[in-house]
This record gives sequence, structure tokens and C-alpha cells, in this order.
Amino acid sequence: MPLENENKTLTINGDDIKPGQNKLVRIQISRLPTGTLIDIPVHVFNAKKPGPTVLLQAGLHGDEINGVETLRRMLEKNDFNIEKGAVIVVPILNIFGFIHFSRDVPDGKDVNRSFPGTKSGSLASRMAYHYTNEILPQIDFGIDLHTGGGQRHNYPQIRYTAEDEISKKLAKIFNAPLYFASKLISGSFRKAAFKIHKPIVVYEAGESMRFDELSIQTAIEGIKNVLIEYGMLAGSKSSQKENVHLESTRWVRASRAGMFIPEVENGAAIEKGQTLGVITDTFAKRSKKILAPSDGYVFCINHQAVVNQGDALFHIGR
Repeated sequence: MPLENENKTLTINGDDIKPGQNKLVRIQISRLPTGTLIDIPVHVFNAKKPGPTVLLQAGLHGDEINGVETLRRMLEKNDFNIEKGAVIVVPILNIFGFIHFSRDVPDGKDVNRSFPGTKSGSLASRMAYHYTNEILPQIDFGIDLHTGGGQRHNYPQIRYTAEDEISKKLAKIFNAPLYFASKLISGSFRKAAFKIHKPIVVYEAGESMRFDELSIQTAIEGIKNVLIEYGMLAGSKSSQKENVHLESTRWVRASRAGMFIPEVENGAAIEKGQTLGVITDTFAKRSKKILAPSDGYVFCINHQAVVNQGDALFHIGR
């Protein structure tokens, strides 16, 4: 029996991590065609004193590497020397996607559309199943690190579930420059966690397959802010200015095809009617200004140089 003031023992993949222990455990998933075993490495830090169990994960999409680097740096610098509670750190969830420089697993399925998964389903579904059953029951809340995809660069932002007040509180504590409610997507990790009352916030920053220092540093500060708030780490929270809450968001799309030239910085405050960028043809004969539909903030810019009509160019919030 645990002592009255002793933390709980965590059990992952049959490995017990007792109070006061730190351990690297591995959740076996499958093998490559060569026979090489693929597993998910899980770093567990379990303090002696009781407290919340926090999940920090990245690489759910294999090409989104800013979160991977964020957790790697924090592991390297021993930033999880916690005083109470437990931290479960998963730097790369989608190992298959990571080694193939891909968002998805080899059969093209998205792990983050495959939760809660099935034991005998597709590779993505099996990964989701093992993760749902081994990790989710252990945690009190989590932070899921992502980047923009498809050459879309996200300004540092944190997203919460509107129906979950705790996730909104976590987003506020994290203190990214921007935060807002985001709809739950069918098959997503966040929706699977919401169904079993596990609050998750999603940090989005940077773009796939590129390191972005602002994104990484903001993530490190945000994670520490949360751990400090709950008394798990000593110190004071970052003193960055108050974060901005967005009440609504929308995409500004290309009205025609052509070469796309942004003329506004990501994260900038904008005014209705302001020129955000230009779409031009290759012969310098025709160009079309892209105007801001409202006041607000730009928090994502598409870095695709050649665009088609209807492509999403700017994500803006009010």
C-alpha cells in the first residue's frame, strides 16, 4: 500500500514506475519489412510526492518536428526534475512517419484520425489503440505539440476544447501569444481524450520539416509555465506579455491562381481592408491584392509560392 503522502505507481506496457523513479519504457507497435522492431519510446518521470500526471507529446504527425526538438531539448537539459506528480514525455509518437519524413504512416493513414483505434486494424489504428490503452488512462491532462502542415507556417498558438473549461485554463496558463477554442475532429487524439474526460491542449507553431526557434522556445516556456503553475517545478512563470484570446477564426483564400507573395508578417495585428499579400501572373500583366476582411490577427501563412484558386492563404482571428 502507498504511503499517505506518496505518489502513485504508473504502469506502462507492463513496466512499473514507482514514486521517485525515472524510466524509459517502450510500447512495441510493429516491425518494418526488414524485421526491425518499431516501438514508441516513453520517458516517465515520477516524483515521490503526489500531484497531477501530465502528458507531453510530439510527433503525432511524423513530419512535424518542432515539437520533437522541443521535448528533446527539455530532456537533454533535465527540465523534468519535478518535485511532485509525474510527467510522461513522448517525443515521437508516429515513428513510422518520422523516419519517412511523412505526416502519415506508410499506408497513407493519419494516426490523428484513427483514435481510439483497434487492436487488429490498420497500422495507424493499432498505434492509436496501444497508445489509448497504455497512456491515456494514466494521465490527468496533456499538451500535444504540432506544427502547420503543407507549407503552412503557424504563429505560436494554443488551442483548447470549448466544452472543456480545464483545457481553456491550461491554454491560458501556457501563455502562447494567441489562444482560441478549436472544434474536436473525429478520430483525433484530443477527441478520444475528451470522451474519457482527459483535458488536452494543442500547441501549434512553425511548419513541417523546418525548425523554428521562436516556436521551440515558446513551447519550452509554455510547458514550464504549466508545470510551475501546478507546483511540479520550482521557479516563476515566463513574463511574456498577456496572450490574446481569439473569439473567431477564418481562412482567407485565393480568388485566382498565380504566384503568391505575402506582404504581412505572421502574428501581426491587421486592420480591415489592409493588403495582406498579392497574387500575380508570371508575365507581370495581372495582379490581385488580398485584403483583410476584418480587424484581427494573422496566425498562419501559406508559404506555397504558386497557388490555385481556393487555396487557403492566411488564417486570421478576431
